[in-house]
Amino acid sequence: MANESHSVQFAGGNLGGQRHICAFFNSTDEEHRVLHSFIKDGFDRGDKAFHLVNPELREEHLKRLARAGINVQNAMDTGQLEVRPWQDAYLHGDHFDQNAMLALIEEVLQSADTAGYPLTRLVAHMGMGPARQTRRR
Repeated sequence: MANESHSVQFAGGNLGGQRHICAFFNSTDEEHRVLHSFIKDGFDRGDKAFHLVNPELREEHLKRLARAGINVQNAMDTGQLEVRPWQDAYLHGDHFDQNAMLALIEEVLQSADTAGYPLTRLVAHMGMGPARQTRRR
């Protein structure tokens, strides 16, 4: 699946063979500013993009990708971009289901490999979204 000769850049550095990043953001704007080059570089290199998002924010996510210069409709039509709601992964059946999540990710990685994508760049939003967030005072 991951091609060792296919370098991945993030935050000014080159990621090694084990490529997993966890990042915390204060806002959606900050998230997209930080992840923009990682996501755009993946599209430019022909990598598969698999994004798990809050279903309430799906359209906004797609608009931000389009503003970043990504032909969202074409990428979705060709299968290069796949955007799914949280419920398809870690909130399967409205509760955390580790086995369903791992099975989905394995399926996505294998199908992308079969389709000839050099890498799969998975972006998974873990936040609760604006409708459910609470703040401490």
